[in-house]
Amino acid sequence: MEPRISVSSFKEVVSPRRSLSASFRYGSFVNSISSLERSGPSPVSTARDYVAVAVLCYVNLLNYMERYTLAGVLLDVQKFFDISDSTAGLLQTVFICSFLLFAPLFGYLGDRYNRKYIMIGGLIVWLITALCSSFVTSNLFWFFMLMRSLVGVGEASYSTIAPTIIGDLFAGTKRSLMISAFYIFIPVGSGLGYISGASVASLTGDWRWSLRVTSILGVIGLLLLVFLCPNPSRGAVESQGQANAEATSYKEDLKYLLKNKSFVWSSLGVTALAFLAGALAFWTPTFLSRAQIVQGVLQPCTVEPCNSTDSYIFGGITVVTGILGVCIGAGLSRCFLDRVEYADPVICAVGMLGSVPFLFATIFTASVNIPATYVFIFISEVLLSLCWPILADILLYVVVPTRRASAEALQITVGHLLGDAGSPYLIGVISDAIRNSKPMSSEWNFKSLKYGFLLCPFVGVLGGVFFLMTAVYISNDKKAVQQVLHDKSTLQPNPSETLVVLQAENQS
Repeated sequence: MEPRISVSSFKEVVSPRRSLSASFRYGSFVNSISSLERSGPSPVSTARDYVAVAVLCYVNLLNYMERYTLAGVLLDVQKFFDISDSTAGLLQTVFICSFLLFAPLFGYLGDRYNRKYIMIGGLIVWLITALCSSFVTSNLFWFFMLMRSLVGVGEASYSTIAPTIIGDLFAGTKRSLMISAFYIFIPVGSGLGYISGASVASLTGDWRWSLRVTSILGVIGLLLLVFLCPNPSRGAVESQGQANAEATSYKEDLKYLLKNKSFVWSSLGVTALAFLAGALAFWTPTFLSRAQIVQGVLQPCTVEPCNSTDSYIFGGITVVTGILGVCIGAGLSRCFLDRVEYADPVICAVGMLGSVPFLFATIFTASVNIPATYVFIFISEVLLSLCWPILADILLYVVVPTRRASAEALQITVGHLLGDAGSPYLIGVISDAIRNSKPMSSEWNFKSLKYGFLLCPFVGVLGGVFFLMTAVYISNDKKAVQQVLHDKSTLQPNPSETLVVLQAENQS
């Protein structure tokens, strides 16, 4: 006689899962640990998933193109509004400040509501404000700053949420590759921002047209986002669609993230990296232009459009070094992580610390030899770009799916607040203070910015230390997450077993 299996007996087996879930509100910790095992097989992804990543990469490209278009025409902007270095640096600061103020809000919304609609809304705000900023007159600098700050609001929605969507479309090795592809477009977009800004300004004779071009391209991105980007379930790929994460409050999310030492130290490392990236991206073309004026290669700019050669070259270097650095960083991570659990933060530390001597060489060689300076810039940017794909992957495998948007938002907020929100302005303030201490001259104008730049190598050292601290904790933090996931998954009922139980009950 076959034993009778009742539904009530099945409920008794499953009930411990409910009690455990009640005492541990870990959201998506009920997902499987497959997302943390990069050497394991990845779930099958559809062609639509790859198309969605392509769309997100395109919008990310435009995101950074628009962000650094102004840096490519900074001399023209300063001439148009008649503003100092510190005021010019403030343009980037107000943009980043609004960006970081709204990032936590979008992180909270992204963990709880339809992420696709949030990105679409943010992109619409970005397009409208970017276009409006291109129609300002020289006596409306305050309005230009306001529009630039609102552009940051739109970009905050996208930058916070897009990586989490990729994380929910792919898992394992595929996810690492897709994240690397996504982050390649940070330096590529930045470089193209310099090039497109300078090119459009040169062709039209008006730097404001460079802002209009990115807005037109953004409309295409908006349509692609509407029709081709899905809104996947959080953690569905990792748990084969069986995840049913329990919602948690934002306060609980913050407590969890602040107790995660790997997340905290890596976020500080991101902050140092953002400081360097923001300062170098905003001021390097201007710094090189002033160096060539000192050498007698160029004449000071008195009429728009100003000479944009350095923006072209620096933009090209940024594109090439970004692609090269991201590919090398992702390759090193895949090569060493299976053998050394703390390989990722160590690679980031090597990149940050390795860039320091080349940053010093860039600063002190510019007034003597411009070609050699470009070589040092190239090496520095390759080393710094090693970090971008690795940092995104670290966040994804030490933070659970339902808290990734909040983690992205917190990391973005801290990174921008203490990083590139203030670095362009801070260097501009130092430059102005030093320049005003002596009578104005082309040489002193260059040296004042040179001395401001000396802050960057010291920040690079700090960033390397932060990543080394991440390496100390990352193995234990990752294992702790795996253990909780394992404990949860062993108590999670299998739907196929449920069907067998119900069939047995019906047959009896």
